[in-house]
Amino acid sequence: MEYSPIQVRNTNEITHGFNDFTSQNTPEHSLHNPSNYQSTRSRHSRDQESAVSDSESFSSGVSYNQSPSFNDGLIRLFEGDRVHDLIKQRFVSGLGLLGKKATVVAIHRNTYSGVLEQARMQSFQIIAKAMEKKCGGDANVKFGWYGGTRDEICEIMKHGFSARMIDNSNGLYGSGIYLCPDDSPVECVKKLNVGKDGLRHMLLCRVILGKAEVVHPGSDQYHPSSDEFDSGMDNLSSPKKYIVWSAHMNTHILPEYVISFSAPSSLKGYFRIPESLRKPTSPWMPFPSLISALSKFLPPTATKLIIKYYRAHRAKNISRQELIQQVRKIVGDKLLISVIKSFRTKMLVTSSNLEQTMVPKGVNIGMNHDLRRDGMEELIMQV
Repeated sequence: MEYSPIQVRNTNEITHGFNDFTSQNTPEHSLHNPSNYQSTRSRHSRDQESAVSDSESFSSGVSYNQSPSFNDGLIRLFEGDRVHDLIKQRFVSGLGLLGKKATVVAIHRNTYSGVLEQARMQSFQIIAKAMEKKCGGDANVKFGWYGGTRDEICEIMKHGFSARMIDNSNGLYGSGIYLCPDDSPVECVKKLNVGKDGLRHMLLCRVILGKAEVVHPGSDQYHPSSDEFDSGMDNLSSPKKYIVWSAHMNTHILPEYVISFSAPSSLKGYFRIPESLRKPTSPWMPFPSLISALSKFLPPTATKLIIKYYRAHRAKNISRQELIQQVRKIVGDKLLISVIKSFRTKMLVTSSNLEQTMVPKGVNIGMNHDLRRDGMEELIMQV
């Protein structure tokens, strides 16, 4: 296959818009015979190299040496190539408002030309086939995004994922590598810094998920909870994170493409919550003050967990709604409402004008009757 070089038969491996492309005009490569795949892959690589050479010889106005350079095992795709254009369109459309300001500078494909790279590719094939049998015919192979610096991307392509990259994930959803579904690259882009070359870089990987289980924020999980499961997701129906456990990070993830793009140096404005949704409409308190107040009623372990969630949100590893949900689970609405109302009363006694003068950054819990849901007040965090 042109875009799906590793074909796992009877699996839902291509999703979210890639399926139509991969099903057209390309032969099927079975895992039963990796050598057939490799010969086809090598032939396709030679064709691509020839195309690149031709493109360079006829392009006098374009300076290709200004494009990002990577390992020798990568080959650049160009505008007009069906794979290039599909990935570019998919990536930009998944960025939301940022898509209008982002420019894809280059897309490179992994050729698996080295001996070790071939071994990793063949290992992925074998694992995918085994997973297909385990799961009754569907290995659940998806595409996922992983963001990193240029050096990290080069390291992954050459040596695979490392323990240091697990640490970079902050362990919020357990010990593993976190990837974003192919329709949600923005979740990875948020965490990327601009490199020395002025670009940001993303990996588009093929990921063997098998049967996934829900993993909640704050989990210390580092392997499947039982033999029934193979990977994790933050949400099974609408995932924003694929969690591949550390033991599987170099067998269940196959890096295939590198996307290099330019975007504004500061991305905050593109992910900002509309002002109408940020303003408190009822009693609220700053989150650090809330933690301090709750620590008087909660055991130390619960307080530490809340602090962990709060730091994760500040680092943009979890959404505001995820933080709210977890705090409510730990504390309970009754205590939460009581603490916030008590704080509010003290503040009003101190200054009757405090409500108008304080900058609304903290936690808001709706107390109006029209905000109630089955007697449970809605918690809204302002950060």
